[in-house]
Amino acid sequence: MSAQADPLTEGRRIADLFLAGQVEAIWSASTQEMQQALGSPDDLAALRKSLLTELGTEDEILSEKAETLADVEVFTRVSRWSGTSQPFEMVISINGAGQIAGFWIRPQAVAVSTPHLDHQTKADLHLPVRGEWFVFWGGRTIEENYHAVDPGQRFAIDLVIVRDGKTYQGDPASLEAYHCWEEPILAPSDGVVTLAIDGLPDQAIGSRDAANPTGNLVVIDFGNGEYGFLAHLQQGSVRVSAGDQVKAGQEIGLCGNSGNSTEPHLHFHLQTTPELGAGEGLPAQFLNYLANGARIERGEPVRGETIRSNEWRP
Repeated sequence: MSAQADPLTEGRRIADLFLAGQVEAIWSASTQEMQQALGSPDDLAALRKSLLTELGTEDEILSEKAETLADVEVFTRVSRWSGTSQPFEMVISINGAGQIAGFWIRPQAVAVSTPHLDHQTKADLHLPVRGEWFVFWGGRTIEENYHAVDPGQRFAIDLVIVRDGKTYQGDPASLEAYHCWEEPILAPSDGVVTLAIDGLPDQAIGSRDAANPTGNLVVIDFGNGEYGFLAHLQQGSVRVSAGDQVKAGQEIGLCGNSGNSTEPHLHFHLQTTPELGAGEGLPAQFLNYLANGARIERGEPVRGETIRSNEWRP
C-alpha cells in the first residue's frame, strides 16, 4: 500500500484488479503465506474464473468499509451479483508492509438467531488471561464477531496480544515471535474439567488443522448448564485432566496455535453443553476488568478493545 493510499482506497484498488482479471498484480502484492495458500498465479486465475462463473457480474455495491484490526487493515465490500440473489462480501486484509495478507469472497454472513440474547452468566467469570490482551473477535454482531454464524460459538471471543500495532515481533513465520505464544491461560471460574485434549501439534503459520478445529482444548463445567471452552492451547502444556476441580485463576495451559488457527491466540466461548457443536452459545459476562482503560464491573468484551483483568497480576 502506498504512503498516500488510505485503506479504503487501497482495498477498492485491489478488488477492482481482481475483478478485472489482473491476477499477476494480486499475486505479486501478496505475502509469501498468501501465495502458498493460493498455489500459483494460474491457480488464482482459475479461482477467479470459477467464482465469476458462479456469481456473474457485480451489479451493485451495497457497502464498503475499512478498519484497523491489530496489525492489519481490513477492507470489506458487500455487493449484489447477477447470478445469485444472496449478497456476497469481498474481504481483503492488508498488512503493515502494504501486502495482501488475506483475500476472501463469500456469502454475506448472517448472525444465527438465539433464544439466549438476554442470558445473564451465572458463573462468576473473570478474564482467562493476565496482562493486556486485544479482542480480535468479540461481540454480538457479524461485523464484530464472525463466530456469530455458529449456534454453539454465537458469543465467542478470540484474544491476542498487540504491541506497537502488531501481534508479533520479528519473523511472522515463527510461532515464538507472537506475543501471546506460551502465555498462561487461566480457569475463568471455579468448576470441573469435563474434557482436556493435549496431544495435537501447534500449526505452522499458514497451516491449519481443520479436522481438529479447537486444537488442544480444556472444557470446564461451571455449573447451572454453563460450560466454558478454552481452545488452541499449546501442545504439551495442558495442566489439568477430566474430572479435576479447578479454581478461578488456576493455570490450565499455555496459549498456542493448535487446531484450525491462523496464528497463536486464545479462543473462549460459553455454551449449554460440554460437546462442541451439540449445544447453544451463551453470552459470557466477565467481572472486574478494564476495557480501553475504563473499569468494567460486568461486561462482554467487544472487537477492538484492549482488555485487562483487575483480578490477576502479571
